[in-house]
Amino acid sequence: MTPRHDRIARRFDELKTADRAGLVTFISAGDPDYATSLETLLALPEAGADVIELGMPFTDPMADGPSIQASTLRALEGGQTMARTLDMVRALRERDDATPVVLMGYYNPIYCRGVEAFLSEAAEAGVDGLIVVDLPPEHDAELCLPAQAHGLDFIRLATPTTDAERLPLVLENTSGFLYYVSSTGVTGAAAPSAERVAQEVEAIRAHTALPIGVGFGIRTPEQAGRIARFADAVVVGSALTDTVAEAESPAEAARGVLALTRELSAAVRRARETAEA
Repeated sequence: MTPRHDRIARRFDELKTADRAGLVTFISAGDPDYATSLETLLALPEAGADVIELGMPFTDPMADGPSIQASTLRALEGGQTMARTLDMVRALRERDDATPVVLMGYYNPIYCRGVEAFLSEAAEAGVDGLIVVDLPPEHDAELCLPAQAHGLDFIRLATPTTDAERLPLVLENTSGFLYYVSSTGVTGAAAPSAERVAQEVEAIRAHTALPIGVGFGIRTPEQAGRIARFADAVVVGSALTDTVAEAESPAEAARGVLALTRELSAAVRRARETAEA
């Protein structure tokens, strides 16, 4: 049994005390190259990321849209591996022991590495949670429960099509927070209606005390601010990976991601003040 660090629970407690939502930023590890990605990762907390979601590059990211698929391929072509992804987390932990890091990806690379070996390495590196999108609750014994035994939260996704019959199963072993997918389809979809999502999140709160982060289709500070008025966290990924794709140089990519993170963070932090004004 690995001791829990509880960074995710502590961060959401801090956010609740401050009466504001958190910002969860997604980047693909190794995109566009290892050095630039590491530089970006190390600077994200200061730029305003409350939780960092770090993508584990995989050749068949079927839940992701074109933007994150492309970022994954850039990383793989740049030589990113699981070992290098965990090295990036270790490097962050050398200077930041407070910001939660959640690894997002697919089961195949974990299975190939060996579940116990992966979980031991991830916990040792300083990872706090996992999002593995292609393992449903019916397979919790495969990875979810072993991960929690290693002190790692297992964050599950709920969607607009998760009905009342299935929601309890989705929530049963979910820990850390629940990731609410605000639109059907893959990442980077059209912006969701904040009013509709607010109603859906409120309905889920009747079934769980877990914090709820909302993602998919949120690209701008204005959109993030609207979601931050009611969600516990706002997740932004494709807009950040697009910034990398559109940059003319790796240095510009890092600057662009951090600049957008600062804008998103500012919008999220003032969202409830604006709503009350």
